Amino acid sequence: MKKTWFIVKRELASYFNSPIAYVFLIIFLLLSGFFTFMMGGFFRSDEASLTRFFVWHPWLYMLLVPAIGMRLWAEERRMGTLELLCTLPLSASQAILGKFFAGWIFLGIALLLTLPMPITVCYLGEPDMGPILTGYIGSFLMSGAYLAISGMTSACTRNQVISFITSVVVCLLLVLVGFPPVTNLLLKWGASSNLVDFAAHLSVMFHFESMQRGVLDLRDVVYFVSLIGFALFSTNIVLKQHRS
Repeated sequence: MKKTWFIVKRELASYFNSPIAYVFLIIFLLLSGFFTFMMGGFFRSDEASLTRFFVWHPWLYMLLVPAIGMRLWAEERRMGTLELLCTLPLSASQAILGKFFAGWIFLGIALLLTLPMPITVCYLGEPDMGPILTGYIGSFLMSGAYLAISGMTSACTRNQVISFITSVVVCLLLVLVGFPPVTNLLLKWGASSNLVDFAAHLSVMFHFESMQRGVLDLRDVVYFVSLIGFALFSTNIVLKQHRS
């Protein structure tokens, strides 16, 4: 655990020692405010809730999180420091977890900086705090899933642009797979209803939307944790092949 924590501190320091962290935080907060108050019509809705805040998160994360995750391993491979990292007395799993948790903590910090949103809602009205709390939990879990996927694609290439594009495409597929046009297309192609339901349940939106409504279902938590676990496990396989 100490070795993993060493990687976490190393990675967090690298974030805040470069403009990347500050540019990401500024862009995330500006876009969150813009989509909530301008595009979402927050003040015109006359509703004390953060639905218009959380509804944009799958799309914001789809573009912003890969910008953080693309450098996790692609940068190490491009700079030739992956070989140096492999010589350190730590396992591939410890390095992967350290880099992942550092990025996830950073995304958590970005999410915490949006706390003026619920404070504003509480000032303007009397919102139901349940959907707000579960919305934040779901958003944090979803950001972790996107980050793990971005780390997986980053481990497959030394080109950060390729990693970014691949991550965006994979995350987009996870968003769109549950949308009616996609499920209707599957039915049109002759897929069984069970297969269509399974595809819909693979969608990030299916599980995140229930959390937005204030429902903290264990199955939704397991979905995001499983997605993170699968992506980290795949990253481990890729790095072990490179290490050998």
